[in-house]
Amino acid sequence: MEFQSIRYETEGRVATLTLHRPDQLNAIDQHMPGEIRRAVEAANADPDVHVIVLTGAGRAFCAGYDLMAYAQTKGENAGVQSMPWDPTVDFKLMFQNTQDFSSLWHSYKPTIAKVRGYAVAGGSDIALCCDLLVMADDAKIGYPPARVWGCPTTAMWVYRLGAQLAKRMLLTGDLMDGKEAARVGLAAEAVPEAELDSHVQALAERMAAVPRNQLLMNKLMVNQAFENMGLRTTQMFATLFDGVARHSPEGLWFKQRAEEVGFKQAVKERDGGEPIAPGVSK
Repeated sequence: MEFQSIRYETEGRVATLTLHRPDQLNAIDQHMPGEIRRAVEAANADPDVHVIVLTGAGRAFCAGYDLMAYAQTKGENAGVQSMPWDPTVDFKLMFQNTQDFSSLWHSYKPTIAKVRGYAVAGGSDIALCCDLLVMADDAKIGYPPARVWGCPTTAMWVYRLGAQLAKRMLLTGDLMDGKEAARVGLAAEAVPEAELDSHVQALAERMAAVPRNQLLMNKLMVNQAFENMGLRTTQMFATLFDGVARHSPEGLWFKQRAEEVGFKQAVKERDGGEPIAPGVSK
């Protein structure tokens, strides 16, 4: 199986899926969502695989969508239409990504996200679709586009943190480190970065010793509780809102600023704490 933006390999009963755009901090491009789903499908079809580990190449898990391509590049692209925009076109694209990322959650084999560096924006969407999140103590996770230009389409924050803490994160766009994520239950565990690889390997092997049918039954049982709470409906609304966020007056301002000064400066202005989109937003 050939991939452009990920790597897939198996060893013993563990499959490892590596987001592989290290020079871009594994930022999401047009290939990555579908390739994640295809790799998950391959692992589910492999009778030798019991557990899937998801990680990122280099110094980060995933820095979100590739804003160099989607925000900084002038004019229309897959994520931004000219006005008036057609929300159904946007929804079709982004809901496919939502479903691709959610393949980790719906996988018959348990999934572990191994996070070092950053798992932010769309990267947090991916990480939080895994069954377990194991972070380096100093890793960072959050959804800064909640400040402008995004809504977390997989909607996992509320299911992983509860309403109050999910609002705390999404109404500020703040980040939390691995230690804090473990303390509040967002991450299952946090360990020193130097121990992350060996710790996740030991955890994966511990789980891989369990029969596949036992893993499947227990995972489906827990997941069904989330389905009963309306996960799929929430994801539908979140994906629609994500499109609105990119085409609102403030969202268009952010795109214009990224074109004018580069996405890094636009992100710095968005996340700096001052009022966003002066003259546009009230």
